[in-house]
Amino acid sequence: MNGSPNAPAPGEAPLPAADAAALVRANATGTLSERTAIRFGDATWTHAEYHAESSRWAQLFADRRRAARRPLHVGVLLDNTPDYLFALGGAALSGATVVGLNHTRTGVHLARDVDHTDVDLIITEPGHAAAIAAIRPELGGAEVLVSHRFDLDGDLDHPGTDPGTDLAAALESVSGEDPGIEPGPETRWALIFTSGTSSAPKAVVCTQRRLLVTGNRMRMLMELGPTDVGYICMPLFHSNALMVGWAPSIVVGASVALARRFSASGWLVDVRRYGATYFNYTGKPLSYILSTPERPDDHENTVRVAFGNEGSPEVLETFARRFGVQVIDAFGSTEGAIAVSRDVVPRRGAMGVAGPTVVVVDPDGNELPPARFDSDGRLVNADECVGEIVNTAGGGPFEGYYNNDEATASALRGGWYWSGDLGYLDEDRYLYFAGRTADWVRVDGENFPAGPIDEAIAAHPDVVVAAAYGVPDVHAGDQLAVAVVLQPGADLVPSAFAAWIDDESGLPPKWRPRYVRIADELPTTGTNKIVKRTLVHQKMRRDRVDDDVLWVRDRGESSYRPFTAPDEETLHRALVDAGRANLWEI
Repeated sequence: MNGSPNAPAPGEAPLPAADAAALVRANATGTLSERTAIRFGDATWTHAEYHAESSRWAQLFADRRRAARRPLHVGVLLDNTPDYLFALGGAALSGATVVGLNHTRTGVHLARDVDHTDVDLIITEPGHAAAIAAIRPELGGAEVLVSHRFDLDGDLDHPGTDPGTDLAAALESVSGEDPGIEPGPETRWALIFTSGTSSAPKAVVCTQRRLLVTGNRMRMLMELGPTDVGYICMPLFHSNALMVGWAPSIVVGASVALARRFSASGWLVDVRRYGATYFNYTGKPLSYILSTPERPDDHENTVRVAFGNEGSPEVLETFARRFGVQVIDAFGSTEGAIAVSRDVVPRRGAMGVAGPTVVVVDPDGNELPPARFDSDGRLVNADECVGEIVNTAGGGPFEGYYNNDEATASALRGGWYWSGDLGYLDEDRYLYFAGRTADWVRVDGENFPAGPIDEAIAAHPDVVVAAAYGVPDVHAGDQLAVAVVLQPGADLVPSAFAAWIDDESGLPPKWRPRYVRIADELPTTGTNKIVKRTLVHQKMRRDRVDDDVLWVRDRGESSYRPFTAPDEETLHRALVDAGRANLWEI
């Protein structure tokens, strides 16, 4: 089957049940009750068993509720284990709110997220216990429960410090009966943090209505039914996993298989093992899977459709061909206020045709001219057509940021929804993604987006992932750097790589990187999105890039050469002499 392009716009699909509690209860009766809801290793739970376990969690949350002024806020710091979904089920039945805590954030950053979202109760597991123990004094009165229930791998890191009490004992101490609460669709079900690739993450409010309506829309887009099996390897603290991976499964009574974390080498093994028919992704996972050795039977798998965002056209086409999978790559954000139509003839690199209220504007809100392309399909006027994607009709399903009125007001200023994402429209209103608003580089007085540079360099046959960013120029603005991760066993030759950039990449002269960093891995969020602000902080400093290979290309030279310690010292000294030393430290 092909994915349905005629699904409603975000926020406009029918509400599939009165609320999430009603849906969980309905799935536990009739023909769906004995269908599998969750698969994790060799363990399975039917929809009836999921309701029963969620009922116990609901009683736990009802018992722990402290503040009559609002529902219980439950911070969940877990890998993708069944406990995560039981917590969501318990919240659905009790009216509690699940706060997805990002396990890549530690110390003051994790403490900030807990405090910012008013967490009352934390659910974690031994592999993350040290992170909680380290901030225990900053947690105030928040209770911590530690789950030891799903250590199936047997080799997980189990720090000796235990910051809380045993979850299993806490669950045993309460009734297993469904509390019978009817929370209503406007009850806040989850707080989902944005990726935070350029600033502190914001907590997006998601009511039961929002998640159920989105799940129903995803069900329509991927044409899912009760016999489908989702494979969730993206972290459940992220909107992509919840809204695309899990929510459709409870809407339609299907099942999901959980992987603790994403593994490129384990992806095909897992989808075959579980008989997965759909999976979700965001960021670079498709690129990492493609970097694994190709086998003649790769297409022999059960996956029918993949849905995600931020995949490059070449990666999408190669992945679809190699694994025999339909890939739907759409514009995606946790806020969900931008709609594109896919009921059109596909156009390479485009996410679809923008709705009539979606425009691309400059910082002052002026609509920008359409994109122009050369005979090879390369963008030729990025300097004038790339801007922020906005919805002039407002926020749509976006329900605001928790405890951050200023950010909510900024996103909805002037009655528009400002996405924080860069893009451009062609003459036929096809919308193309070009990175984040913070993802700009300024060279020789010209601002341009890093996204197209990432995509162009990632097309090199030896490159898996590329990320362009700015290194401070001695006089003003930036010099362009690119960090790359190579295919296994690949070895770039400086002169050949420079020649490829000049002759085959399609990059105009100012977009060609002066610096190259060859890394084993790049700093990423838990959802595999590259954190550009970390690359900007690391620059080309040896005390921040470990043993990565560093190159520089001098003005007028035809090849890269090693960027040496004396080169680094010369650059630092020149910045000091120019009064720009602060840029070396930030």
